[in-house]
Amino acid sequence: MQHDKILILDFGSQVTQLIARRVREAAVYCEIHPNDVSEDFIRAFNPRGIILSGSHASTYEDHQLRAPQVVFELGVPVLGICYGMQTMAVQLGGTVEWSDHREFGYAEVRAHGHTRLFDGIEDFSTAEGHGMLKVWMSHGDKVTTLPPGFKLMASTPSCPIAGMADEVRRCYAVQFHPEVTHTLQGQAMLTRFVREICACQGDWIMGDYIAEAVARIREQVGDEEVILGLSGGVDSSVAAALIHRAIGDQLTCVFVDHGLLRLNEGRMVMEMFAGRLHAKVVHVEAAEQFMGHLKGVTDPEQKRKIIGREFVEVFKAEAAKLKAADAGAKGAKWLAQGTIYPDVVESGGTKTKKATIKSHHNVGGLPEQLGLKLLEPLRELFKDEVRALGVALGLPHDMVYRHPFPGPGLGVRILGEVKPEFAALLQRADHIFIEELRKTVDEATGKTWYDLTSQAFTVFLPVKSVGVMGDGRTYDYVVALRAVQTSDFMTADWAELPYSLLKRVSSRIINEVRGINRVTYDVSSKPPATIEWE
Repeated sequence: MQHDKILILDFGSQVTQLIARRVREAAVYCEIHPNDVSEDFIRAFNPRGIILSGSHASTYEDHQLRAPQVVFELGVPVLGICYGMQTMAVQLGGTVEWSDHREFGYAEVRAHGHTRLFDGIEDFSTAEGHGMLKVWMSHGDKVTTLPPGFKLMASTPSCPIAGMADEVRRCYAVQFHPEVTHTLQGQAMLTRFVREICACQGDWIMGDYIAEAVARIREQVGDEEVILGLSGGVDSSVAAALIHRAIGDQLTCVFVDHGLLRLNEGRMVMEMFAGRLHAKVVHVEAAEQFMGHLKGVTDPEQKRKIIGREFVEVFKAEAAKLKAADAGAKGAKWLAQGTIYPDVVESGGTKTKKATIKSHHNVGGLPEQLGLKLLEPLRELFKDEVRALGVALGLPHDMVYRHPFPGPGLGVRILGEVKPEFAALLQRADHIFIEELRKTVDEATGKTWYDLTSQAFTVFLPVKSVGVMGDGRTYDYVVALRAVQTSDFMTADWAELPYSLLKRVSSRIINEVRGINRVTYDVSSKPPATIEWE
């Protein structure tokens, strides 16, 4: 890879991936690696700059959680964020102490010293002419003594050293989080760091990346056969299109209908990939198999594991069939998956000490008994990069910009036990919700509410409520509507849908889907809730 690169050393923050996303939005390639990588690794990586992430830890409690000393010896610019600032201070001769006034949330930071990182960047200025920044803080410790050679770069009343800089060594550090959207000038700061201070070229562009990715797939696969688990979602669809561009008929897509897809999704997938892209697609009807194994299971993690396990079983069977179909063929040697970086992150798969939020069925490699090598061409890409890549590959805009759909499908949108009759009710209710979102235009923006929401879906609740229809009493099931707006899917706000839209959706579901008599709307943000219910 010939791109200029930024190395992000991860100390275990839940939002480290947002740093990477902001850097890539500046058209600069970057990678996240654990903070304890070796000196040889860092030198071989040959970064144009290094960013030190935040952490849940304290510098005076965990003396092992340090940046390799070579970080400060390479002569490349270094940016410390939150804990990254604190470990920079300690390692270069400053001090960090427990603060009796913690800061979590919005803060206004005063800029000092006219440093290159902040030059010309501010949200407002005070009557005295001080430049001010609206930022997001999340810390309980603070730097109390600057390291030798550093000067004050930012402060708040409760955090006198909220930023520091040694511009001779090109070391910068901030106590706040520029990677989150709540820091209004955060993107400008990170872009300034990587494009100007580190002098990186802005050459990380998905349209240009296709040739690089195709060459990598061809080199990796050679003349061997690949099967891909095609779910119909954005990630597996883009992966299929990219791999098909690289190796053509060496790819066979296996589309597994486990009975937990959206309404009419099976037909749409086959029309797109077999009909329009002329890819080899095997359509496997496996609803009975999946439903049988899910019977009686209510724990969401167990449901995910069962669905992931059965996918593996289906692929084993299909790989064997493909090999048996042509005695002269080599048979499939690779299993391709649409794994993307957030999947890896939420599964705790970044080799750093993070809390696992939930497991993903397509993360963690293949069981040895599968006998196939793993091909994950999107594993290092964020969702927005995957979408841009899909458009550059020529996939229809409506397909590429469909809302995310979980790998386990409706299995994690049916709370409790998954039953075929529950899936049938949920498919119809969810279809109505999405249809109304696509039809309803917001007058202020001219966009549909489907485009204005980042993810919207319906959740089936395994409870019944009393209702009245006509002159009769009903005792039927309840569904919850969920719609969120987010720029990164790491945090999300519930969408303030118009009451008139919610009213139409509720009325249609109750009148058209026999078996549901109550519709609710989820007004929880992430955090503390997750986007999906399970």
